[in-house]
Amino acid sequence: MEPRPSPRLLCHPVHLISLGFGSGLSPFAPGTMGTLAAWLLYPLLCALLPDTTSFLVLLIVCFVAGIFATHHTGKVLGVPDHGAIVWDEMVAMWLVLLFTPSGIIWQAIAVALFRLFDILKPPPIRQADSHFKNGFGVMFDDLLAAAYALLALAALKYLYALLPGAGA
Repeated sequence: MEPRPSPRLLCHPVHLISLGFGSGLSPFAPGTMGTLAAWLLYPLLCALLPDTTSFLVLLIVCFVAGIFATHHTGKVLGVPDHGAIVWDEMVAMWLVLLFTPSGIIWQAIAVALFRLFDILKPPPIRQADSHFKNGFGVMFDDLLAAAYALLALAALKYLYALLPGAGA
């Protein structure tokens, strides 16, 4: 079992980001807490970045910054992909939410699907998780989980559209 990091780490901006503004310090399911924090912050990001292009640019910046931030925090904690590091979940969840159909139900489904794929790590996520190390590996496997979640959402949206009265 990993030792829980000290809340004092949040005083450093790099750790504040890596630990998801403190959500990763949760003693219960820190990855899920980071995902939920991302969901809560999503409307604020949408208000600040109303178009898809600027949101995608922000996600690229967050991904690249996350490579360095999570690597540094992992070194400080002595575990490259410590459970308290949740920036990877947050960035991936924002990507999923950006392409999720509007509505709280669709968003809840998106969150559940992302967590499912992030936890189960179906191929090639598990292979990427074991092959790529340090900050890039931390960020990349969640990007793959986001891709799985988006594919599952697209399939669900398609199936929903086939239901009688769904378009009404």
